[in-house]
Amino acid sequence: VEERTRELAALNKALEKENLDRAAAEEQLGKAHREVEQLLASMSSFLIGVGRDLRVNRWNAAAAIAFNLPPEQVIGKRCEEAGFPWDWNFIVKHVPEMPEVSKSVRLPELPYRRSDGTEGYLGFSLNPVRDEQGALNGFFLLGTDITERRNLEVQLIQAQKLESIGQLAAGIAHEINTPTQYVGDNLEFLRDAFANYRQLMGKYLELLAAAKQGAVSPHLAAEIESLAEELDLAYLTEQIPRAIEQSLEGVSRVAKIVQAMKEFSHPEIGEKTPTDINRAIESTITVARNEWKYVAEMITDFDAGLPLVPCLAGEFNQVILNIIINAAHAIADAARDSQMKGAITISTRLDGDWVEIRIQDTGTGIPEHARNRVFDPFFTTKEVGKGTGQGLAIARNVIVEKHGGTLTFETEPGRGTTFIIHLPIQETT
Repeated sequence: VEERTRELAALNKALEKENLDRAAAEEQLGKAHREVEQLLASMSSFLIGVGRDLRVNRWNAAAAIAFNLPPEQVIGKRCEEAGFPWDWNFIVKHVPEMPEVSKSVRLPELPYRRSDGTEGYLGFSLNPVRDEQGALNGFFLLGTDITERRNLEVQLIQAQKLESIGQLAAGIAHEINTPTQYVGDNLEFLRDAFANYRQLMGKYLELLAAAKQGAVSPHLAAEIESLAEELDLAYLTEQIPRAIEQSLEGVSRVAKIVQAMKEFSHPEIGEKTPTDINRAIESTITVARNEWKYVAEMITDFDAGLPLVPCLAGEFNQVILNIIINAAHAIADAARDSQMKGAITISTRLDGDWVEIRIQDTGTGIPEHARNRVFDPFFTTKEVGKGTGQGLAIARNVIVEKHGGTLTFETEPGRGTTFIIHLPIQETT
């Protein structure tokens, strides 16, 4: 009996210890849970948990405050019925495999209605949640309000566009002035030619009147012949059509420059629109002509069969302009001693579900030490006062972040650089 009593006492002691350990573990687990909840509650980013049934199972404090929706109003509801202040179909469109999300997906800028009634933009990533066995158990949306950042980016791009237009203004004025000048010269020639024709026509009318009266004098005929020789009628007959043709070409050239300027300065509406990439590049080449025409030949090889591409046209134009100007500067540096013209070659082609744009120059190439930094803001290899270091940083932001594309380059010192842009034919993440 004593032995049995000792066994029961030991077992009781073990049970007490097990209960104490379990209580301690539960306390630790509860503490960890509270810490996690406090951490989630203190996050400035929105955290929205969604189960495999597409019902909301987590809604942190930041989401409740930003969207003016308390958790009890959202949790348990299906996403399309939860009253989100944004279009849930926007997310469905960009992540069609949902809820079978196997990897993190960064979503494009998502427009939404802020709690004060104004329009804002969200930056969201969609991340899969797995259980202990690794099976998908839903996903969570992690994001923040990027409205201010986006506005600053838009202002920066607009500022650079205005800066570019300011830098190009003198060249554009020159490009317009040249055809305007020869249109003016041709109009002066046509004015004088018309005066001569009018003088000669007066004599022909005298001859006609005399012929009607049957009194054509040899003197009048000789006078007309002499005047025709003096005014060089053959020359006027040959040159007047040329002057008219040149004037029409000049007017057409000015109209083309003005149209290119309008297209380059394309006002953004905040949404991508179907864009003719070839035409957009042509317009930018025209606007930048004075930047490259003295140092390079411009060669284009456009795929005429390209489809329209969803694009922020004004920002895309700015990217092409930045790269063309960089190419012209690189060629100017390479040709400083030889004074020979280089070449800028721009080509477009269809590459599967992408449109590929290549901008190749015969410039100096990018030094090896600078290649990892060419897309860094404010980094430049140009002389002081010749570049701000913003052009390629903005280009990468526009192509990669805003269009879901890629921007890469190939370079060889002394041979030149090729920038390669890929844009998706359809909007993707």
